[in-house]
Amino acid sequence: MVLVLGLAALIWFGGGRLGQPRQARALVLGLLYVAVLMVQVALPAGHPLREATGGSPAVWLLLGGFGALAAAYGLGVRRLKSRAEAKEAAEAPAPRPEVMSEAELDRYARHIVLRELGGPGQSALRRARVLVVGAGGLGAPALQYLAAAGVGTVGVIDDDTVENANLHRQVVHRDADIGMPKVFSAQAAMEAQNPHVTVRPYNRRLTDEIAETLFADYDVILDGSDNFDTRERVNRAAVAAGKPLVWGAITQWEGQLAVFDPGAGGPCYACLFPERPAPGLAPSCAEAGVVGPLPGVVGAMMAVEAMKVVTGAGAPLTGRLMLYDALYADARVIAVARRPGCPVCGGAAPET
Repeated sequence: MVLVLGLAALIWFGGGRLGQPRQARALVLGLLYVAVLMVQVALPAGHPLREATGGSPAVWLLLGGFGALAAAYGLGVRRLKSRAEAKEAAEAPAPRPEVMSEAELDRYARHIVLRELGGPGQSALRRARVLVVGAGGLGAPALQYLAAAGVGTVGVIDDDTVENANLHRQVVHRDADIGMPKVFSAQAAMEAQNPHVTVRPYNRRLTDEIAETLFADYDVILDGSDNFDTRERVNRAAVAAGKPLVWGAITQWEGQLAVFDPGAGGPCYACLFPERPAPGLAPSCAEAGVVGPLPGVVGAMMAVEAMKVVTGAGAPLTGRLMLYDALYADARVIAVARRPGCPVCGGAAPET
């Protein structure tokens, strides 16, 4: 029996090294199995050839049964995989034409007549890939305006679901979406608003294991998260991937906004906030409250900054921090610099 198994291994693996097709090797193994089984059935007990090939047909019948089960399982898996691939291919969006359609030209006409954008700027937006972390207060308006502006591919990652308490400020979601994952609610709204864009929803929490790989697939990252763990994770991954990071934060009546891009000579998030605030000094929106339109204002400004980064229009908030006070209608912009020895970006100015 050992001799037969050795011969089978030689046929399978040796044939594979010689470039023989999988089907041909399987056919030869099948013929070998039939020949051995015929020897076991046709020859009398005690015959040397029968003893050399196992001595009993029961062993080979059992082995053949296991082989048939394994083959059936493999065939089933391959069929399921083929169906899944066919379904994915059928549902995949059609390749976007290189030239904008008449409908797109009409939709983005107010952009195209802007001297700072024009046709080249709109084409750059159309080719751009922007990832938004968080589909909540800041992510909701940013996602809406990125889609409306014609950003070609917009990714959104969030593991939360829509709640009733979200709806006074997270305007991309509707009352009928309560209980739905936020990324799918946002996707439906964005695609309904602009069928010319591709939305990629990631219904999961951003982790260190996936952050850098995910960020590498996008041109610009928007951080609309609401906790320090995620903000620090987003910053590390953006710096590692060399991607500009548009960051915003809100609480009560106040908002902050910046573009972190060490590759362009600006600081990173860790340069500006090397340590977390003491407990109680930065309460969440659930604890401290937030006026409904505030995230819309800051989130819309985040979308504007992303568009400027993509198109090169104007001067993004790189190396600057905007402070917005909605209660007293006051906005200030202060300069921020890279911090020497920053553990994330190094803090050294780029070579010129």
